[in-house]
Amino acid sequence: YHTFVKNIAMDIGIRPYTDVDKVAVLSLIKLNTPLYFAESEAVDFSHYLDHEKEMYFVACIDGEVVGCGGINFEENHQLAKISWDMVHPLYHGKNVGTKLLKYRLDIIQNQFSCQKVQARTSQQAFRFYEKNGFSLTQVTKDYWAPGFDLYDMTLMK
Repeated sequence: YHTFVKNIAMDIGIRPYTDVDKVAVLSLIKLNTPLYFAESEAVDFSHYLDHEKEMYFVACIDGEVVGCGGINFEENHQLAKISWDMVHPLYHGKNVGTKLLKYRLDIIQNQFSCQKVQARTSQQAFRFYEKNGFSLTQVTKDYWAPGFDLYDMTLMK
């Protein structure tokens, strides 16, 4: 089935995350480790899902979870933070991440009065956010783990 992914016109659905999705999204972080995430981050992600998520979404194709990402807020909803984005490696470059990001940016724009949107990513993924209008504001070496630098990125309203 997955070997034919590139030949299928994909209908990507996005819906709110539920606790039933936890196993599927934890498998996504494992599939993206060690290229995009450090081993230690799976525990942080699980904790986020249980205790820190505010708005979190899954992207599905034919009912299968193939991506996920959230929004958290600070500064009395003036700052929106794009949180824990990931896409199944078989679907990288197939518009899943872009659709998921744009879905959340639409929510931020239409439902909240945020002046700024922040994405905190690494050197492995910052170009994705750059392509989507975010500007690099700061780099902190080995922030997430050794070899995983923090790329602070901002999208101004």
